[in-house]
Formats: sequence, structure tokens, C-alpha cells
Amino acid sequence: MRLTKPTLAQLGLTGEEGRILRALRTPVRIQQFVIGLNANFEPGGDTLRSVRGVLRHRQAHCIEAALTAACALWLQGEPPLLMDLTAKGDSDHVVALFRRQGCWGAISKSNHVWLRWRDPVYRSLRELAMSYLHEYTNHARKTLRTYSVPVDLRRFPSAMWVTNDEDCWEVGAALDDVRHYRLLTPAQARRLAPRDATELRADDLVQYESDDRRTARKY
Repeated sequence: MRLTKPTLAQLGLTGEEGRILRALRTPVRIQQFVIGLNANFEPGGDTLRSVRGVLRHRQAHCIEAALTAACALWLQGEPPLLMDLTAKGDSDHVVALFRRQGCWGAISKSNHVWLRWRDPVYRSLRELAMSYLHEYTNHARKTLRTYSVPVDLRRFPSAMWVTNDEDCWEVGAALDDVRHYRLLTPAQARRLAPRDATELRADDLVQYESDDRRTARKY
């Protein structure tokens, strides 16, 4: 679905910020941009930077990258949609959504290879969320449990998530609060097979290293 593209003035973006984001003309280019950002390991404590904060620091974690991707999609005339994935005994993951010919895809940043881009081939959001199930893990355990309805960021003032100089905790809380759907029954969750030794060794493959090796593997 194509929308009226917002102007830079409407979003409060500078010309340089707009130049960067408008150059990302396709979901694939947006994905390449967010993957190219350094990982935000939050050395000073938890952050939830706005799009402006991401462009300023040139680093992001998953939800910060998703906000940036959603803004870039909006500037191309597509709705800025996010989906929240929640896990048991593990961190949430947030992706930016887009559609092609009625099918869903996702733009996503992770320091691991697992929870990244999804091609727009999924007929429903449940299908898309399930594509992350096998690789959404904490050590040997598969932890993904729910996915959210799409959250349209147009419901928030752009000053809250596009140009905010402070952390965007209100947006993060809203993602937590929207309706989530269960992916597995309790019985199915109990029967999930643990990952094998080769899969566990693959956890050591990360894009960006940290001074603290364990930290790099959390993101």
C-alpha cells in the first residue's frame, strides 16, 4: 500500500538526515544499511535511540534499527510498521514490516546471522514469525513464544521516535502492550528439541565483536 510521502519538515529531519534515508529506496537497501551500522552494545546502560540518535551514533540494536528502517520505508511511501517478537527467558526482538504482492517480509538487525532479513514470501504475520522459531534461541533452548499485531508508528508524534534526543521508552512500552499472539501451545513448547552441538558452535559467529565476548553474543 502506497501512502503520501511525508516531507522532511513534517518529520523534523534535517536535509542531511533526509538524504541518507531517502537514498534507501528499497527494503533490501534499507536492510543493507541497518546491518552496516555498528552494533549498539549499550555500554552505558539500556538505550532506545530515535532515528536521529541512530544516524548520529552510527550504531543500533534491533529496535533502534527497526525504527530507522520504518522511517526509511515511510519516506518511500510505505507504512512504518513494527512487529514485536517475545521469548521465554530471552530478549525480545523487533522487526520492521513491509509487503510485496500481498506477502510479508521483514527488515531486521541482529549481531548473529539468525534473526535478520526475511524475504516477502510469507502469507501471514504468523508465517513470518514462525520463520524465526528454529533460530530464536538461548543456548540450547528455542525460546520464541509470541508475535504482536503490526504497530503503525504514525500513531506516535514523529518527535517521539524520529527526532527525539532522549530515549524512546514510550514507543518500547507501546510495543510491549499491544496484542500478542501465542505461536505454540504449552505441550508443543515442552516438546521442542534442543539444538545440537554444531548449532551451538555457530553462536560464535557474530558480525561485530565486543571487548566482552559474552556481550557480543547477546545482541
